[in-house]
Amino acid sequence: MTDDAADVCVVGAGPAGGILAAELAGSYDVVVLEAGPRFEDADRERRMERSIRPAYSIPDVWEMGGERDAYTTAGDGYPLNRARVKGVGGTTLHWQGMVMRLHETDFEMASRYGVGSDWPIDYAALRPYYTRAEAELGVAGASDNPFGPPREEPHPLPAFPPSYSDSIFAEACEALGIATHSVPNARNSEPYDGDGACVGYGTCQPVCPSGAKYTAERHVDRAEAAGARVVAEAPVQRLEHDASGERVTAAVYAKDGEERRQEARSFVVACGGVETPRLLLCSRSDRHPDGLANGSGAVGRYFMDHLYAGVGGRYDGPTRQKHVGFNTTESHQFYDDVDAESGSLKLEFINYAGPSPVEQALRADDWGDALLEDLRDAYGTYLEVGALVEQMPRKENRVTLDPDRTDDHGRPVPRIEWRVDDYTDRTLARANEIQRSILAELDVDVEWADGPGSVRPAFHHMGTTRMGVDPAESVVSPRLRTHELENCWIASSSVFVTGGAMNPTLTIAALSLKAAEHVDEALSQTL
Repeated sequence: MTDDAADVCVVGAGPAGGILAAELAGSYDVVVLEAGPRFEDADRERRMERSIRPAYSIPDVWEMGGERDAYTTAGDGYPLNRARVKGVGGTTLHWQGMVMRLHETDFEMASRYGVGSDWPIDYAALRPYYTRAEAELGVAGASDNPFGPPREEPHPLPAFPPSYSDSIFAEACEALGIATHSVPNARNSEPYDGDGACVGYGTCQPVCPSGAKYTAERHVDRAEAAGARVVAEAPVQRLEHDASGERVTAAVYAKDGEERRQEARSFVVACGGVETPRLLLCSRSDRHPDGLANGSGAVGRYFMDHLYAGVGGRYDGPTRQKHVGFNTTESHQFYDDVDAESGSLKLEFINYAGPSPVEQALRADDWGDALLEDLRDAYGTYLEVGALVEQMPRKENRVTLDPDRTDDHGRPVPRIEWRVDDYTDRTLARANEIQRSILAELDVDVEWADGPGSVRPAFHHMGTTRMGVDPAESVVSPRLRTHELENCWIASSSVFVTGGAMNPTLTIAALSLKAAEHVDEALSQTL
């Protein structure tokens, strides 16, 4: 069955697809196709309660798993579904909500340091879109980062105050000459854009019941109010093109047990760093035998993530930490100290109260009053210093199709081939060294550490349809349009050339605003 043709078909209703659809819906007929369901706001409290029970994991909270979400992995093993959501809102339904701009150096890693690759655009080109993105997401921040890139104006909302444990870390960092500053967060420190201020549930990851944390539902709702049509539980199976192979003509999707075709003048693929290359590879044809937009062979390659480094232990004194749920203090002091030996890292001071009392109780040998005393003694006395660590793009790290396993619609599932290289391990070790010095200053014995040899991805999927000016080396141009298809754009972290060590969503939002402008320009020229 063929649906009424639209001006724009957007595949994916996460932050990229939602923002782009909201930008275009007032001027064009927009259809958004989303693989997952639409989750009801009224159900958030039940999901929050489920998230704090030991019997449930994050995938359970957002109904991930089964044949629909099957995948395979090779190398160091990539736990894809541990932090993935399919649904209207995408990963912003369960993200932590930290939003930083990439540094100027992140766009010039090869020319500055001789590592990685350069982007075909620089920070200045993205700077106005960053400003708009912060307003769209409602970012709370103090604009006090002395190591960050230049800004035009303060953040839209005031920053959240530092936690009590932040003050403990601040004293140690001052003694060591480490400068700290606030963390910009996409959650309301005061009412904003129709949503109330954060009330401190502390379950931000995996679910915010109050609506104070930004989710892409805000922009999807805005797009619908402007006339866009949103079709949930409609996984796109493939993209079809015309006889020339130069224009996409339809998105074929599954709905209610049948296949439907959505025709449009323009298409935007916005389904993340794994599903975007998977869709292009599943759309192979006689004209595009290696997958759509894949003349360069780069579709699926250069898969990157951030790695987590952290150390923690018990502090001799109360930290007064309830589970704030997000970071309020960090340090970019070591971010641009990059060379051929190690890359960027961002220090994070974790609002962590210690092992969950429920988990402790389940593992305890004591019962009754003795157990209660143990729980009271331990909870709120732990400290942890974390870090996000950069992983450089490598062709060998990639998303392919598994020919031997299919999903619930008979499509090959994604196969993640991913390894942590020596460069990343050295950066992890460098982060651990700094973290250990901070805990040593606080007389905290390290009880656990995540670093070299321990694989803890941040689930920031980047790089699989990289941006570039050379069609032989990249998938999209600096205008986010695929080199080989006149009417197909990609709005996703998949276009990142490098990932730095910053949480990627603000950059995704900025690039989506940029892509929306270019789609608008192309459509207005053909009216």
